Amino acid sequence: MDIISSFNEKVRGKNLSVVLPEGRDERIIRAARRLKDEDIAQPIVLGKPEQLEAAIEKAGVKLDGIRTINPKKSDKLDVYAEIYSRRRDGISVAVAKHVVVKPMFYAGMMVACGDADTAVGGVAGATATFIQAGVLTIGLMPGIKTPSSYFLMVIPNFLGEKDKPFIYADCAVNIDPTAEQLADIALASAVSARRILGAEPRVALLSFSTKGSAFGPGVEKVKEALKIARTREPELAIDGEFQADAAIVPRVAAKKVKDESAVAGKANVIIFPDLSSGNIAYKLTQYMADARAIGPFLQGFAKPITDLSRGASVDDIISAVILTLVQLV
Repeated sequence: MDIISSFNEKVRGKNLSVVLPEGRDERIIRAARRLKDEDIAQPIVLGKPEQLEAAIEKAGVKLDGIRTINPKKSDKLDVYAEIYSRRRDGISVAVAKHVVVKPMFYAGMMVACGDADTAVGGVAGATATFIQAGVLTIGLMPGIKTPSSYFLMVIPNFLGEKDKPFIYADCAVNIDPTAEQLADIALASAVSARRILGAEPRVALLSFSTKGSAFGPGVEKVKEALKIARTREPELAIDGEFQADAAIVPRVAAKKVKDESAVAGKANVIIFPDLSSGNIAYKLTQYMADARAIGPFLQGFAKPITDLSRGASVDDIISAVILTLVQLV
């Protein structure tokens, strides 16, 4: 059983709900139908009636038995606007109503208010919009100020271990994080690893240096991020700075890392110093190691939500919903 299939078994039949804000896209219609028919989740599809009808015709499937909501006509619109206004100091209820009627924001308010377990969107909109909606409605986890992303990488054969999973972060959102932001990414990734991998995270902060073997501003940033993260989560197994091989290969770690480390040579969470290195690394891993790259998924939010690629297939949408919901079981 592959990892997505195992996650599917965990969420199937749990009656968890996912709001899909882009009902105007036929891929969302087909995904909603499968989610319902396969008992993976209870989908809630947002859209104007004419948009839904057009998408249903393109999709060639019906939404019978699936809840649909037109935010403009929803009986929860005034309630959500009132709540949003209270949370966003200085915004009137009238202005809030103009905000939360937007599908991405309406979906976020559903999750924030407990009317849906999660939201998955992005096939027809920008990642930045979905992140903004998530921050302004659901908010971030306590202590986290930086939303970020991760990939679940599954390596077919890693040092003799079949289908070895790793968390890679951040590969899609933060271009050049500061030390404080890098610490946020590391701590949020540790939470993601606990939820997804079902194992204690061993977080490695990567660099071109291993424990002072080289110098430069980038190395100092990683060192500072480690100090910040350790101050905030002293019990977390987090270490660095490491070159990639020292982080994941025991025999290399034994040569390069002289101090005792709970992470060196056995990391399962890989934190890259910037978006360039993270994005390059996940793509090289995907194609050169024939690895499965699942994601990117957003992290750091008070409740799990997921942004989709605009090129996402129906299968990609289903996998994203499964991986998001498994964080709740």
